[in-house]
Amino acid sequence: MAGARIPGPAGIGSNWTRPDEGTLALMLTPPPGPAPDATATPRAGAPAAPATPSPNASTQFRIDDAVKRLNDHAHASSQGQCARYVRLAIEAGGVTIPAPRPTYAKDYGPKLAALGFSKLDAAGYVPQKGDIVVLQPPAGQTAGHIQMHNGETWVSDFVQGTGIYPGPAYRKEKVAYEIYRP
Repeated sequence: MAGARIPGPAGIGSNWTRPDEGTLALMLTPPPGPAPDATATPRAGAPAAPATPSPNASTQFRIDDAVKRLNDHAHASSQGQCARYVRLAIEAGGVTIPAPRPTYAKDYGPKLAALGFSKLDAAGYVPQKGDIVVLQPPAGQTAGHIQMHNGETWVSDFVQGTGIYPGPAYRKEKVAYEIYRP
């Protein structure tokens, strides 16, 4: 049935049936064989594995580049691709979101924190350019929403202009959300 509305990464009620080419297509599959034992101690005399420093978004993230990418590609209305548009903006700002990437927008919080974005308290929050909000979905939806502040308003795959909640269902339910700052 052409144009069927199905649940999925774009959420219920979306005509978008194709997943983010950079999300599901790039998920890593572990090689066959037993999983490595994380508690095993290295052999005597074996060199210790170097510690991998956690990237710090505040030193790597170019907010102006990210916002420019987001603004240049945003539409007048939702395309059901907020996670893809915001991810591409973050990457245009110099921070790569490694695979496996979250399937749904609502799941980006831990990934942002792992990349060095700081989680902020919502009490007394004042948006700043580059801030990212991850919203949980309202009832009957799956994907949730992710958006970035461009210094004037919230933008994802569309220019929102409606405050922190991107649509009527989000505003009505006042869904839970997390705020991240580079």
